[in-house]
Amino acid sequence: MSMERLLEEFSRSHFSRPPATAEQIADFEARVGWKLDADLRAFYLHADGGTLFELEPDASYRILPLAEIRRARLAIMGRDDDTHGAPSQYTLVDMQDTNYVVLDVSQQESGRYPLFDAWHETFPKTKRIASSFSEFLERAMRSDGFSYWLDR
Repeated sequence: MSMERLLEEFSRSHFSRPPATAEQIADFEARVGWKLDADLRAFYLHADGGTLFELEPDASYRILPLAEIRRARLAIMGRDDDTHGAPSQYTLVDMQDTNYVVLDVSQQESGRYPLFDAWHETFPKTKRIASSFSEFLERAMRSDGFSYWLDR
């Protein structure tokens, strides 16, 4: 499904925040030192985060606003040093209880960052769950609120 159609569905059926401005995106990219890929740029120009299925604070899929994206090791382990995970992994989706979906900016495939499950009890070990944000968003919106990559 195209990113445009995914964004329409996200806004129609879920809970989107107002879009980020081009200036907010530029400030974010300057702060973190990497550029959003095409999927993420389209998403953040459409909505600066939001939730799937439920409103905060109960939402288990909370796509972070740009201002809340940070290194995964800091968000999960509380430390920003190499013994607590790779510096290239950043939080993207808060799944509650310090569990996150993270992206790894050191890896790109077809210009997109892959996404990983970052369960706090096994981090920095991660499990790849999507090859791009658009793949993740499509599968997440079809998940009925469950973490689609886990056995039910």
